[in-house]
Amino acid sequence: MKIVVLAGGTSTEREVSLNSGKMVCNALRSKGNEAVLLDVFMGSNCDNFSDILSEQADVFQAAAVLSGKEAQVKELIKERKEKKLGFFGPNVIELCKQADIVFMALHGQNGEDGKIQAAFELMGIPYTGADYLGSALAMDKGLTKQIFLFHQVPTPKSVLFHKENVQKEIPFANGAVVKPCCGGSSVGVTIAHTQEEYDKALQDAFSYEDEVLVEEFVSGREFSIGVMDGKALPIIEIEPLDGFYDYTNKYQAGKTKETCPANLSEEITLKLQKAAEQAYAALKLQIYARIDFLLDENNEIYCLEANTLPGMTATSLLPQEAAAVGMSFEDLCAKIVEDSMNR
Repeated sequence: MKIVVLAGGTSTEREVSLNSGKMVCNALRSKGNEAVLLDVFMGSNCDNFSDILSEQADVFQAAAVLSGKEAQVKELIKERKEKKLGFFGPNVIELCKQADIVFMALHGQNGEDGKIQAAFELMGIPYTGADYLGSALAMDKGLTKQIFLFHQVPTPKSVLFHKENVQKEIPFANGAVVKPCCGGSSVGVTIAHTQEEYDKALQDAFSYEDEVLVEEFVSGREFSIGVMDGKALPIIEIEPLDGFYDYTNKYQAGKTKETCPANLSEEITLKLQKAAEQAYAALKLQIYARIDFLLDENNEIYCLEANTLPGMTATSLLPQEAAAVGMSFEDLCAKIVEDSMNR
C-alpha cells in the first residue's frame, strides 16, 4: 500500500509531529507498505510518489532534515500569506492523491483542527483518524467544555476569556489552570495559585491565542485513556517526577513515571473507561483518540480534553496502552490505517 505520512506543519507542535511521523512511517514500512514522510507545509521537490520513496531510503534522516527547517518555515509563513500562496507546500496535494491513504501525524493548529481533513474530503483523499467535524470540536477546548456539560461528561468548572474581555481576578479560590483554547501538548499551560501567578499565566497563554480557557484547579492523579472504535483501552497513569504533565514532562524520557494498566480498583477503572467512551461519542470522534482525566482524593473523575491525533513517539501514551493488550506499535499503526480505509 502507498501511504503518505503527513507531518511537520506550522504549529507549536511541529517538532513533536515530525517525531511521530518518522516513527509511524518506519512502522508502516516494516509492515511492507511503501510509506513516505511528507511535511504538509514545506512539501517536496518531487511530484511523483516513487521518486520521493527512493529519495527517503532513511526516514529518520529525512525527518532530521525537515526538523532543521524551523527558521525557513517562519519566513515562508509570512511570504505565503502576503502572496496568497496558501498553506499546502509544493506537491503535497499531488503526492497525497497518488497515495492509497494519508496517515495524519500532524499535531496542533492546521493539522489537528479539522481544516486539512475537510480539504481532503472535498478532494476525495482518504486519511486516518477523526473526520473534520470531530477534529474541530475536540480542538476547541471551549466547545469541548460545552459539549461535555451537555452530555454530562464530568469536567472541571471553567470560564472562557477573550483577549479583550478578561476577568483580572483569579476566578477560583483553590487555584486555576490557564491554557490556550486551541493549543496542544500543554504548550502555554500554567497552574496558578496566586494572583501574581494568574496574571503571568494569562499573559503567557494570550501570547499564543486570543482565547484562553481558565479551569478550576483539581488536585489529583492524572490518567489517559486511548479509545479505538469507540472502546476504551487499558488506563495509563501519568506521574510527573516534578511539576505537572507539561511539554517537557511529556516529551523528555525519564521525566514522568507511566503505569499501564493503572493501579485502580475495577469499579474506578470501569467508571473512567465509560467516561472516556462517553466523551469520544459526544465529540463525534472516529477511529481512535486519547482522552485525559483527573481523579481526586474522593475518587471523583474529571475529563479534561480529547486528543484526536495522539502522539506516536517513543514516549507517547497510546502505544503503551495498545501494548498492554498485546498490540505492537507496528500493529497499532497498521490497524489505524485499516480501520480508516474501511470507514
